[in-house]
Amino acid sequence: MATITKSGQANGMGLYLKRVFALMFGAVGLTAIASYLTMYTRLGLLLINGTGGMSVLYYILLFGGLALSIWAQARAFHMKPATAALMLAIYAITMGIVISPMLLFSVVHNPWTILFAFAISAAMFGCMAIFGYKTVRDLSFLRIFLFMGMIGLILVGLASFIWPALMGGTFGTIVCLIGVLVFALFTAYDMQTLKSAYNYVGDDTQKNQLAVLGALHLYISFVAMFQYILSLFNRD
Repeated sequence: MATITKSGQANGMGLYLKRVFALMFGAVGLTAIASYLTMYTRLGLLLINGTGGMSVLYYILLFGGLALSIWAQARAFHMKPATAALMLAIYAITMGIVISPMLLFSVVHNPWTILFAFAISAAMFGCMAIFGYKTVRDLSFLRIFLFMGMIGLILVGLASFIWPALMGGTFGTIVCLIGVLVFALFTAYDMQTLKSAYNYVGDDTQKNQLAVLGALHLYISFVAMFQYILSLFNRD
C-alpha cells in the first residue's frame, strides 16, 4: 500500500512539474512573439521618444508589468488557476514589449548575441533547476540574500534611468554578473521550494495555483538571466 502511495505521489509530482514548465515555457514563447511583433511593427516606434530615449508608454509598461507580477504573486491563491494563467500570459506579453528595444539594439549590432545569450541562459537555467530539484541541502538560507540582491538590482536599475552612465564601464559589468548569479540561484531556490510545497498544499485547485505561481517565478528568473547575459555581450 505504501508503495502505491509513493508511486501516486511521484506521478502527481511529475504532472505538477510538467504543468509548471509548460506554463513557464509558454510564457517565454509569448515573450518572444511579443518582442518580434514589437520590433517589426509601429508599436516599437511608440516606445522611443523624439530624443532617442524611452517614451512614457515604455515606462508605463515597465512599471505596470512589475506591479502586475507583484500583485499576481500576492493573489496567486485567491484566483482561479485559469485566471492566474491569464495574468502570467499578460505579464509575459508585456515583458516581450519592454525588452524589445534591447533586442533591437542586438539585432542591429550583432544578432548572434541573442542566440548566444538565450543558449547560455537556457543551459544555466536547466542546470540550476536540476540542482534545486535534486539537492538534499536546504537552500532556504539563501532567501534573505537573494531578496536583498534582487532589491539592490531593482534600485540600481531605477537609478540607471536617471543616470544612464551608471551602467557603463566596470560597474555595469559587475551589476550584470551579480544579476546572472542572483537569478541563477533563484532558479535553484524556487525549484526546491516548488518541490517541497507540493506536499503541503491541499486539493488539485491549490496545486494548479501553485503551478502557475511557480511558473511565474521561474519565468522571471529565466528572462532576467537572459537580459543580463545579453547586456554583457553588448557592452562597449
